[in-house]
Amino acid sequence: MTETKVSLDRSSLKTPRAAAIAGILFAVLFGASMILIDTSIPTGTASDSAMLETHSGWTTIALFLLPFAGIAFLWFIGVVRSLLGELEDRLFATVFLGGGFIFLATTLVYAGLAGALNLVYIQAPGALAGTGVALYIRLAMYQIGNFSFRMAGLFMLPLASIWRKTGLMPRILSLITIPLALLLMIYPDYSLWVNLIFPAWVLVVSVYILIRKPASSVPKATGEVPG
Repeated sequence: MTETKVSLDRSSLKTPRAAAIAGILFAVLFGASMILIDTSIPTGTASDSAMLETHSGWTTIALFLLPFAGIAFLWFIGVVRSLLGELEDRLFATVFLGGGFIFLATTLVYAGLAGALNLVYIQAPGALAGTGVALYIRLAMYQIGNFSFRMAGLFMLPLASIWRKTGLMPRILSLITIPLALLLMIYPDYSLWVNLIFPAWVLVVSVYILIRKPASSVPKATGEVPG
């Protein structure tokens, strides 16, 4: 009975480290997708719609990668919650979960608009010429992108507070997360390079979870074993 309990505890310790790979995958896939879409479908009012005809292949690749980035992000949320365990505060957990889910939902809407515009150019390149519809879709993507990354900031902010109080993450990471989250939430315009802060942050957190030593948790597991 004792050996079984210790085995289960050690297995649970390995799970967050192994699942942290999902966060790394999200950072890479999401960052690459956003760069490809932003390059292929400029969101500025003065952008040239003909650019999409040249880069439609890159947009197709980005749209293929984004759903997998979304799946990896859900796994990352699970990793964060598993680390919190019984220390999870319901108020902060509700905020960061809500921010994460809304971020993911608006990102998929953003991708859907990009996909629709891309398909139009592939199937009927001249169909939108002079209609203003392409500009409307790009500006809609611009606004949705703004909302999406504000939710990303909302996802980060309560985690910084939780980590600072519980010590689950290095103090420097908690302190850096706060201004980064605020920057994403209050930055007035959609900017690719500002928004790449979020996948970069997820990458740093995931790498730390992956390489950190779980030794601090082992005494808790062994301490429960009857002497």
